[in-house]
Amino acid sequence: MAVAYFSRSRKRIGPIVGFVFVFIVLGLVSLSCAARQPPASRQKLQVRKHLKRLNKAPVKTIQSPDGDMIDCIRISHQPAFDHPFLKDHKIQMRPNYHPEGLYDDNKVNTESNERENTINQLWHVNGKCPEGTIPIRRTKEDDVLRASSVKRYGKKKQSSIPVPRIVPKSADPDLVNESGHQHAIAYVEGDKFYGAKATMNVWEPKIQQPNEFSLSQIWILGGSFGEDLNSIEAGWQVSPDLYGDNNTRLFTYWTSDAYQATGCYNLLCSGFIQINNNIAMGASISPVSAYRNSQYDISILVWKDQKEGNWWMQFGNGYVLGYWPSFLFSYLADSASMIEWGGEVVNSEPDGQHTTTQMGSGQFPEEGFGKASYFRNIQVVDKENNLKAPKDIGTFTEQSNCYDVQTGSNSDWGHYFYYGGPGKNPNCP
Repeated sequence: MAVAYFSRSRKRIGPIVGFVFVFIVLGLVSLSCAARQPPASRQKLQVRKHLKRLNKAPVKTIQSPDGDMIDCIRISHQPAFDHPFLKDHKIQMRPNYHPEGLYDDNKVNTESNERENTINQLWHVNGKCPEGTIPIRRTKEDDVLRASSVKRYGKKKQSSIPVPRIVPKSADPDLVNESGHQHAIAYVEGDKFYGAKATMNVWEPKIQQPNEFSLSQIWILGGSFGEDLNSIEAGWQVSPDLYGDNNTRLFTYWTSDAYQATGCYNLLCSGFIQINNNIAMGASISPVSAYRNSQYDISILVWKDQKEGNWWMQFGNGYVLGYWPSFLFSYLADSASMIEWGGEVVNSEPDGQHTTTQMGSGQFPEEGFGKASYFRNIQVVDKENNLKAPKDIGTFTEQSNCYDVQTGSNSDWGHYFYYGGPGKNPNCP
C-alpha cells in the first residue's frame, strides 16, 4: 500500500520538479544577461526606476521660467505615502497647536487666499496648482546622474568619520574640518525646545565647485552628535550638484541617524507630508537681495504639535506647508535639545586651497545692513507653546577669517546676528 502511494505521489511530483528546474534555469539565464549588461545600461535602468517612483502622475504641470517642471500631484499620492508606516495615515490638514501669538485658532490658514504677504517662487508666473494637489519639482534624469549613486541622490554626503557637522566651541576644530563643512551660526542648548523661528534675508552666493553648496537655515536637533543625531532643517540654498543650476531655492532636510541612511532633501523620499498647494520645496525664490540695494527676506517657523507629536513647518506669514510625522524620529519624538540658526558651506579645498564659495552675501558681518547676511527676530518655542527670545545665545565658526558671525539685539529686530564671508581671501588661504 505504501509503495503504491509513493508511486502515485512520484507521478504528481515529476511535473512540479520539471517546472521548478525550468524556472531556475530561466532565472539564471536572466541573471547572466543582466550581468553582461554594460554598467552604464544598468545605471540608466536604476535611474529610470527611481524616477518612476519619485515622479507621480500629475493632475497638471506648470513650466517655470528657470526650466523647472512643477507637477501638481494629488495630495494623497505624494512620495510620503510610499512609506509602509503611512499606508493608512489620515492626513492632518491643520495643526492642533501653533505657537502663541502667531494667529488666533480660527486663522490657521492653509488655503491660497487672504495672505498677509505674497511669497514669490518663479513658477508662480505661469500658474498655480489646484486645491487638493501639492506642487512637486519634477526630478530629471540628469539630477540623479549628478549624484554619486541612485541610493545617495537627494541626501547630504556622509562625513569621512562620524563627527558632528555643527558642534559647540569645545570641539576640536581640526576634527570638525575633516567633514568639509564650515559654518557660521548662533545656537542655544541646555533646555527642551519645541520649535524655532527666524527671518533671514535671501541671497545668491557664488559657488566655486559644482560639488559645493551654500545655505542658510534653521536646525532643530535632538540626540548626540554621533550616529543617532536627529535633525530637521529648513532654509534657502544654492546647490549646483542637487539642482543643476545656481538659483537660490527653498529647501528642507531631515535625518534620524546623522545623515547615514534616513532622510533627504525636500520630497525626494518618504517623510515630510505636504498639505499646501502654493509652495514647492526645492523651487527657486525670487527676487533675492542685492549688495547696497533692496533686501528681501523670508520667515520660517518649525514647531511641534504636542498633541499629535508631528513637527510642522510654516513659510512666510501664512503658508503652513505640512509636517514631519513623529515616528520618523527617536529623540525628536519628544523635543529638541539644541536649536541653531546660520550658514553652512562645503569647502572641498580645490587645488589644496580654501574654496571661494561664498556664505550668505559673501560679505563679513561687520559690513552690516544692505551688505551682509542676517537672521533677525530669532525665537524658540517653549513647552507652553509660546514663542520667546532665546537665552544664552552662543556662536560658532570653524575659521572666523573665512566666515564669521556677530550677534546683537534691539527693539525692532529682537535677537539678531549678521554672518557670512567670502571664503578664500588674504587672511583665509
